Amino acid sequence: MTDDPRSATSSEHVDVVIVGAGLSGVGAAYRLQTECPTKSYAVLEARSALGGTWDLFRYPGIRSDSDMFTLGYPFRPWREAKSIADGPDILRYIEQTATEFGIDRHVRYNTKVVAADYSTADALWTLTVERRSEDGTTTTSALTCTFLYSCAGYYDYDRGHAPQFPDSDSFTGTIVHPQFWPEHLDYTGKRVVVIGSGATAVTLVPSMATDAAHVTMLQRSPTWISAVPSRDKIADRLRAMLPAGMAHRIIRTKNILFSTAFYQYCRRRPEGARELLIKMNTRILGDAQLVEDHFTPSYNPWDQRLCAIPSADLFKTIKSGAAEVVTDHIDAFVPEGIRLRSGRVLEADIVITATGLQLKAFGGVKLKVDGRAVDLQSQFVWQGAMISAVPNFAMCIGYTNASWTLRGDLTSRLVCKVLNHMDRHELAAIAPKADPGLHERPLLDLAAGYVQRSINEFPRQGDRRPWKVRQNYILDWLTTMRTDLTATLDATPRVAIRNAHTSAHEVASSA
Repeated sequence: MTDDPRSATSSEHVDVVIVGAGLSGVGAAYRLQTECPTKSYAVLEARSALGGTWDLFRYPGIRSDSDMFTLGYPFRPWREAKSIADGPDILRYIEQTATEFGIDRHVRYNTKVVAADYSTADALWTLTVERRSEDGTTTTSALTCTFLYSCAGYYDYDRGHAPQFPDSDSFTGTIVHPQFWPEHLDYTGKRVVVIGSGATAVTLVPSMATDAAHVTMLQRSPTWISAVPSRDKIADRLRAMLPAGMAHRIIRTKNILFSTAFYQYCRRRPEGARELLIKMNTRILGDAQLVEDHFTPSYNPWDQRLCAIPSADLFKTIKSGAAEVVTDHIDAFVPEGIRLRSGRVLEADIVITATGLQLKAFGGVKLKVDGRAVDLQSQFVWQGAMISAVPNFAMCIGYTNASWTLRGDLTSRLVCKVLNHMDRHELAAIAPKADPGLHERPLLDLAAGYVQRSINEFPRQGDRRPWKVRQNYILDWLTTMRTDLTATLDATPRVAIRNAHTSAHEVASSA
């Protein structure tokens, strides 16, 4: 009998399954094949292409709001000119990384994991997998693995947040949600209203204003916005003088220290941070009243994620008159546009509902242990990666105050440490056991609407390590890989699984 007995209904087994072939999944695959080279693995991607979020979103101007020296992989230097990169450049970077390291050969497209059931007796996950063929038909099959790693993020790819606006059917123009951007939408010379004030809206407005007749950003309330350089001059000088790898490490460290310090300043000195951002934005826009009315939120900086605008493009577009921002509430749609509570009608040919995203845990994969559904709301997250009472499972989530990849890469390295620990100690299964008396907190501690709408469907974090999901990369970098696994995880030896199977076989034979 092998150490990893297979389910009788499965035709295939791999050691590790990674769910999702986006930025996180490709990074996880690299870490797995370099730090656990004896492990077989497969990357299961529900969509037909690599890239995850960066392939899904196709709206004009799509870009990162984090610099690429921290959003990019630490093992593959970012070589492009822009520090804040456009979506197509990020997608190309992910694709090139997957090709360079042979990760693309492990990706199975149009392959969706719809359910995952862990067997304690066998120390195996059995995955229910739907494969979609080119003609649109789907087949369902089973696949087993020893360890399951979800790198599907926490966004719902199938639906965004789409509030019901009164009388929207009466509008004679076109309504578009950015998550499902029409390939051939022509907005040249058109009047456009973008509903929203988050990262998507502040990206769309300056991008569309170059061709549209006029663009209006309609927001219910202001968002904190900060102008940042699209290119990093210090990075340019360092890359000109030093080898790519060394320059990348120095720039990455610089950016991590700066972003961490600014976040801590915002949290510890909120009044000072408010004053700083207001002064910066007033200097760019040249209109204190405009900033007070439309760019001074009631909440403190970093109570919600701060929106970065490269080269102040949004402010410059507003200042030029090509776009405006309106702070008001929607009363109803009318045939010619949107009527506001103030009575003003915003005339529009196209309305973009940049109203936010919807969250979904593990890409919609339903977890079970021994046939019983896992109640995620009653579980705690260990080291921001594994879930109490769920053996041989990890998830990848990023920081809310910094680049996603910073924690993503740490988590993948931690997963590899766990896998190697299991091999060294002949363990079949490993799972966190929550400390008694933990005070639960939401997994993502942000006031943003997209978080508050769905966060109750996710596991919780605790009030102390290793159950606290910190938003501090420096502290995590110093401590995560030094975690004492024997002190915080429950383990099942492989011999226990073998003995249980032997006993069951003997009982069956005697009967």
